[in-house]
Amino acid sequence: MSLTLDFVSTIRADRSGLIDLLADVDAMTAWVREHAAELDVDPGFTATEEAREETVRLRQAVRALFARAVAPEPPSRADAAGLPTLTESLALVNATALAAPRAPQLSWNGQPTLLTVPAVEAEPSVRVRGALATAAVEFLAAPGRTQLRTCQAPRCVLYFLKEHPRQEWCSTACGNRARAARHYREHKK
Repeated sequence: MSLTLDFVSTIRADRSGLIDLLADVDAMTAWVREHAAELDVDPGFTATEEAREETVRLRQAVRALFARAVAPEPPSRADAAGLPTLTESLALVNATALAAPRAPQLSWNGQPTLLTVPAVEAEPSVRVRGALATAAVEFLAAPGRTQLRTCQAPRCVLYFLKEHPRQEWCSTACGNRARAARHYREHKK
């Protein structure tokens, strides 16, 4: 799964309701440490409340852009209300991507390899948000974004990439839940 999908999927749902994997400083710290290599930060990263709040704002902006990208399909149920406008979302994502610019570098260890490294030294939380914003920009600008879908299974709030023409849900479990709900509705009549 791409970093951008992992990031927007930090909002999940289960039977008890929505689960926010960035709900507090400890949760964000754990999530960033799990993705430290992709985010180009030290695995010992520790979040602050301010960094968490800014990251959640960025996530909402990216989710707003995802909602726009899947239109005319409905956005995720988690985003039914409270998303920033398209203009606000674009401004925040683009400004955040610029805040921690990264530069391509060539490494030659037997074979040429492209590395992306920070172009300027920035605070780790700024680099995290910069990497997340950059990943979102690259994802949404790529042709693959046309495969972005909203899972329509009951209680699911995730976005996914449609990998097969008949794929309607983000996972087998969601497909089973949707079919069971449809069966229940049809036989309840």
